[in-house]
Amino acid sequence: MGKMEKVSRRRRRVHYVRQTVLGVVGTAGILAVSMIAPNVFQVLPHIMGKQRYKLAFQTKTAVGRLAVKGHIRSVSRGGKKYVEITEAGKRALALEEAKAARLAGTKRRWDKRYRMVIFDIPERRRGVRERLRRLMHQCGFLGIQKSVWLSPYDCEELIALVKAELRIGKDALYVIVDSIENDSWIKKHFQLQ
Repeated sequence: MGKMEKVSRRRRRVHYVRQTVLGVVGTAGILAVSMIAPNVFQVLPHIMGKQRYKLAFQTKTAVGRLAVKGHIRSVSRGGKKYVEITEAGKRALALEEAKAARLAGTKRRWDKRYRMVIFDIPERRRGVRERLRRLMHQCGFLGIQKSVWLSPYDCEELIALVKAELRIGKDALYVIVDSIENDSWIKKHFQLQ
């Protein structure tokens, strides 16, 4: 395995651990800090394989990063430390669930209409713009231009979550289109008809 593959694999694993910790805390609402690592051990044995000893450290690191992002916060009750999910964490969890549901349901019936996401995000928010492009790609959209992305399936809820998470309300538009000229290459890309 090459160096880039190893780095990519490690990055995916960290993302899985972080999302699982957020999911466990989000499901429970509030969770004792001492309970996080055992719960993650039960949920993620296939990701870590024989490297379970590293999981406790990665879980602690993931909790720290989620706290820095504002997705979870620590609270003390009765002398014990607990972790609870914040509103930002709930939004991030909902976005991840919507992305997973969208990717799982890509083979749906096409209603002969396209959904476009068109955005114009200022240069001072370049990071947000790049993150939006990554999200569009991850969710299976086709980039027609740098700021125009297309999907043949209903994705209004996903786009609403993305707009709320990235705070780009008026900078992005969701459009439903009945036809596009020379769309045979689009149909081929999405394997329609």
